[in-house]
Order: sequence, then C-alpha cells, then structure tokens
Amino acid sequence: NPAQFNEAADLAAYPRTEAADAAMAEAAGVDIVFAPAPDEVYPAGFATTVRVAGPALGFEGEHRGAGHFEGVATVVLKLLHMTGPDVAYFGRKDAQQALVIQRMARDLDFPVDIEVLPTVREEDGIAMSSRNAYLDPEQRERATAIGRALRAAERAAREGETSTSALVEVTRRELGNAGIEPEYVEARSAEDLSPVAELNGRRVLVAVAARVGSARLIDNVVIAPPTTPEA
Repeated sequence: NPAQFNEAADLAAYPRTEAADAAMAEAAGVDIVFAPAPDEVYPAGFATTVRVAGPALGFEGEHRGAGHFEGVATVVLKLLHMTGPDVAYFGRKDAQQALVIQRMARDLDFPVDIEVLPTVREEDGIAMSSRNAYLDPEQRERATAIGRALRAAERAAREGETSTSALVEVTRRELGNAGIEPEYVEARSAEDLSPVAELNGRRVLVAVAARVGSARLIDNVVIAPPTTPEA
C-alpha cells in the first residue's frame, strides 16, 4: 500500500513475497487470494482520504507522520468495501493499526467484525514481520532484546509495579543493555491509547519501536490487570 509509506526508499525496499504468501495460503486451504494491483486500488485521479483521530495519534502516527494512518485507513476501507467480509483479522503486533481500523469500522458503521489475534513469534521470540529479512545474524540476536524488554515490563507488573512510567523505564533499561536505542517506548490504555499513569485495574499497552541495523521493528505487550482469586 504505497499510501502508508512516507519514505519512497522504504516502499521500494520493502520485502514482497506474494508468490510465497500465495503458496502458504493454498497449503492452508485458501480458495481465492484477492491481491489487486496498486493502480486498481488507486486509479488515476484518486482524491479521497480517510482520517481517523483518537487512536491514530502518538506512537506510529507521531513517528511516521499523519499520512501513515490515513493511508492505512483508506486502503483498509476500500478493501473491506470491495470484498464485503463478515470478519477481518489483524495481528496484535500492529496494535495501534488494529485500534485505528476498529474505530474506523465503528464510526462509519461498517458491517464487519474486526478481530485482533495474538502476535505470532518466531522461535527466538522475535515478532513475525517482513522486515525481519533485513536482519543479519548479529542484528537478529540483538533484536531478541525487544521481546525480552517487553516481558520484563510484564514481569514487573506481575510483581506489583503499577506506575506506567516505571514499566517504560524497565523496558528501556533492557533495550539499553542490548545496545538498542528505541525511537519510542510508551505505555498507554490498551483500549484507546489514551495516557495512563497507573495500571489501577486497566489494560495497558506497552509499545516499542526501534531500529536494529536497517530494520525498523515494532512490538508490544498488553499488560492485563491481575485477577483476584475467589475467596
């Protein structure tokens, strides 16, 4: 989707694995793959953009520019309109994107359920992403610190830490130990990305974006409030 890239070089270098994706889909029992060309999605003279506020602010919206989520929302709206699904599935690795799409579908009364599924991870714990192909062996080993950092924040919360700023600091410290300087580490409400100072029984999303070599990687963890055992 060229509309969501604010750097032409990033779009040009982005891994394209359509044939491999189609083969995996066929092996999984998929009957039809809908993969329109960009000029079908954005015909000559295309001049409409979908803008979602709220969850599109901050995180990726701040670091990749306002046009990023406008591109995401516009193309997803078009794909939902063209295909008319009952349910559309998105991964939690792109948690902000999923929240933007959920808000768009709700606000525009789209008759589709947006389901968010758990992040799929590779054997070394790195969240699956096309951008992992950019990592050489040393960089890949260093990138595993992102998942460890998020698990450290989760562990701190289980041990009683309720301050979101403290959870951010735990995450940053683990990343720093691996020589990773993140673009951002933030903790916000997992429901709408509004600022949250304390857990206080609320689900909190701790999100990271960091460059390892030439790869810009994002990952997150949702820290749920601890359950109180029944007496």
